[in-house]
Amino acid sequence: MDHGGMSETGMNASSMTETHYTHMTFFWGKNSEILFTGWPGTRGGMYALALVVVFAFSFLLEWLHHCRLVRPGAGRIATGLAQTALHALRVGLAYLVMLAVMSFNGGVLIVAVAGHALGFLLFGSAACRKTPLQPACAGKGDLPPMAC
Repeated sequence: MDHGGMSETGMNASSMTETHYTHMTFFWGKNSEILFTGWPGTRGGMYALALVVVFAFSFLLEWLHHCRLVRPGAGRIATGLAQTALHALRVGLAYLVMLAVMSFNGGVLIVAVAGHALGFLLFGSAACRKTPLQPACAGKGDLPPMAC
């Protein structure tokens, strides 16, 4: 049988050298690819590092969502550029977390949710909030709207 000019033995040899861990349903295990080809692969230590990275990205997202880094009194242009850079960082991290979860690895999903949960607890919840919600944001449900 002709396979576009490649013999069957050539296809088998090339397919045996490449190992992909692409899943289309959630699975449990360390053998996966998260964000980059071949990473973490089959190495348990690298899988643990991948979980720590996803957790840190999720946690950082919550911090970026609830922090105030741009100080009042800065010029309009400087403030606008700083806000744009922070927004780009937040969106980029959010996409990286989303892509990591799309590896369909159950451990990645759990650490992503845990990172968001701990970040919200420390930076966004009433348990750790130093100041009450802004008047425009108070009384509109249990969670503040994204704009608050």
